[in-house]
Amino acid sequence: MKKLTMKSALAACALMPGLAMAAPAVADKADNAFMMICTALVLFMTIPGLALFYGGLIRSKNVLSMLTQVSVSFALVCVLWVVYGYSLAFGTGGSFFGNFDWIMLKGIAITDVMGSFYQYIHVAFQGSFACITVGLIVGAIAERIRFSAVVIFVVVWLTLSYIPIAHMVWGGGLLGTHGALDFAGGTVVHINAAVAGLVGAYLVGKRVGFGKEAFKPHNLPMVFTGTAILYFGWFGFNAGSASAANEIAGLAFVNTVVATAAAILAWVFGEWAVRGKPSLLGACSGAIAGLVGVTPACGFIGVGGALIVGIAAGLAGLWGVTMLKRWLRVDDPCDVFGVHGVCGIVGCILTGIFASTSLGGVGYAEGVTMGHQVLVQLESIAVTVVWSGVVAFIAYKLADLTVGLRVPEDQEREGLDVNSHGENAYNS
Repeated sequence: MKKLTMKSALAACALMPGLAMAAPAVADKADNAFMMICTALVLFMTIPGLALFYGGLIRSKNVLSMLTQVSVSFALVCVLWVVYGYSLAFGTGGSFFGNFDWIMLKGIAITDVMGSFYQYIHVAFQGSFACITVGLIVGAIAERIRFSAVVIFVVVWLTLSYIPIAHMVWGGGLLGTHGALDFAGGTVVHINAAVAGLVGAYLVGKRVGFGKEAFKPHNLPMVFTGTAILYFGWFGFNAGSASAANEIAGLAFVNTVVATAAAILAWVFGEWAVRGKPSLLGACSGAIAGLVGVTPACGFIGVGGALIVGIAAGLAGLWGVTMLKRWLRVDDPCDVFGVHGVCGIVGCILTGIFASTSLGGVGYAEGVTMGHQVLVQLESIAVTVVWSGVVAFIAYKLADLTVGLRVPEDQEREGLDVNSHGENAYNS
């Protein structure tokens, strides 16, 4: 087998997020089919995958509110993405935003291609990433936030955080030109969403009874089902980011399998050693940790690197939802920051290390050393953390000033399903 190099990897990834390549005159039918399937898989991750995963983690009186928040956020992002999001994220422009050339997708013909597939498919594929990123955030603010506040937050944060970070990393902006490596969304998706969730958890405040009552997942089979769907859909997330049915997609696919399996084992055995019992919730959490950790790395590192990334992500995630969560004194019901934030950061840093050809990766750009690449990775993490945190603070404050962030205490105690949506998930 021909050894992969950075040059061959870039050539293979015609429009891998963050690497703009010249578009051929004719679209490839196999790549079009591959990218449509991958797009459908990523959409499947949000509804029903993420909705079921989060819904099972919270209390039964709020499960419908969670499903509604994820579903409506998904729909809202889809619309905003077509109206202006895609143009501002992937149009040519400055360091932080694109341009308005593709507003409402005007100027894009159905025969226009990006890389080796039609541009409309690129619009849908990248839109699916925006949808799940926003959906991730609501898990940190679950069970006490007003639905109207969620809607306002989504509009502001998508516009001022997700879109510019996506442009900076994948659309030819600041971080991409500095050489940041993020194959499928370590910074753009996971760290971006996790920081916004953490800020929201602090601003909304802890749930009534937090620390005094036992807040346990109400439906672990639902959590497992959501995890399985997320795992299945993640192959579209990672392999699809190669933007072609090629060797890089195959590498990303295998790395996703290996890293996730390693993370499940690391989390479960770590939990077993500390708590005395392995749990289903630990296995599910380990799977998500591994998927998050390998996301920025999967197309750049070798299989051995993926194994180490998975182990590191599993242990880091376990630490994030136990020790770190206690240190932060935050009420994050679905452990958005502990898993997506911590494991996203670990994955981004390890990408800079294991992309080295000496460690089985595809190699760095010409003249770049491991030390320099790690510094660039740290820069991309720092920019994402600060940018997302500031924008999230502004977005939550705007929602608070207009409609109020939190439901009244009596409504919170009764449950958001009845008070916010007039429904009951379970009739006893």
